[in-house]
Amino acid sequence: MNKFISMTIAVSMLFVTACAMVRTDDIQIRAEVDSRVNFSGYKTYAWLGSAAILNDPNGQWEPPSFDADSEIKFLIDRELRKRGMNESNAQPDMIIAFALGVDMDSLELKVDRETKIEMLENVPKGALIVVAVDSSTGFVIWMGEAIANVQSQISTEEAKKRLDYAVTNLIAKMPK
Repeated sequence: MNKFISMTIAVSMLFVTACAMVRTDDIQIRAEVDSRVNFSGYKTYAWLGSAAILNDPNGQWEPPSFDADSEIKFLIDRELRKRGMNESNAQPDMIIAFALGVDMDSLELKVDRETKIEMLENVPKGALIVVAVDSSTGFVIWMGEAIANVQSQISTEEAKKRLDYAVTNLIAKMPK
């Protein structure tokens, strides 16, 4: 009887954990760096700003009462602090900016399972680009991008987890 109870608890926990996971396998992360730059010298940053380019006429991609810009800024701040960097508006070492783009009308060629013919299909896409600029030269020293299929009508918690995954993995590609 004890084995049955233990097995039931283990299976239940596995089921709950699997349900709580958020899909991130569609998020592609990539970054470029200026190889001549010594990132260990960068200790402070300031925000240049953010931009959003949206093609979402029906308001499907962002859950109600969710501010994606604020969440992205919070996540970038968190990841840069983990790296020992501090925000400073007085002579920062680098300037950080990001842009978010969403296109709910994006089309992609897909192979129909039955006919094996390529057909255009609506696959909403989103991209997040984060840029680090050397404040003394004005040159871009690092840039990362996350591209993903937009998961329409998801909960605020799912949106936060997907953004967390994207930002964490983007900043991880920044040299130390």
